[in-house]
Amino acid sequence: MKFLELKIRKATPKDAKSISYIWEVICAERIYTSVDKAFTAQQEREYISSLSEREGIFVAEVDNKIVGFQSLDLWSKVLNSFRQVGTIGTFILPELRGKGISYILANQTFDFARVNDYNKIVIYVRKGNERAIKFYQNLGFITKGELERQVNIEGILENELFMEKFL
Repeated sequence: MKFLELKIRKATPKDAKSISYIWEVICAERIYTSVDKAFTAQQEREYISSLSEREGIFVAEVDNKIVGFQSLDLWSKVLNSFRQVGTIGTFILPELRGKGISYILANQTFDFARVNDYNKIVIYVRKGNERAIKFYQNLGFITKGELERQVNIEGILENELFMEKFL
């Protein structure tokens, strides 16, 4: 059995094309994300460049190829009263799901969040994405509510769960 040579690092604008490709793959699946249209490489580059020092995208590389990422954003960029709350999203290419990459990314993200004075992370997860719900529960997230008919992908409405974890 070959072990993956995994490297986790903070993304730079140079990673935008690879991250955009992952968006394309996952958005095309139509079941794992509430994002219905992939961000272009230019949009991703601009987004990465816009992040504050307390935010980031962490990429997972296998054999020097980006295969997944996890983002950490401020809950609010305009209200300082929410400075301790972040929101995350996790995205892994289909062929590498279930290999523990998401957990390693999460540990890196949580370490970064703690150093940068976050004490709570929130996530929205499509109710039908049972794999993601289990992943976040395994990380210690607790479901705090359900938003009915929150996501509309090609005319199909789906509920979304709101989950939180204290660091």
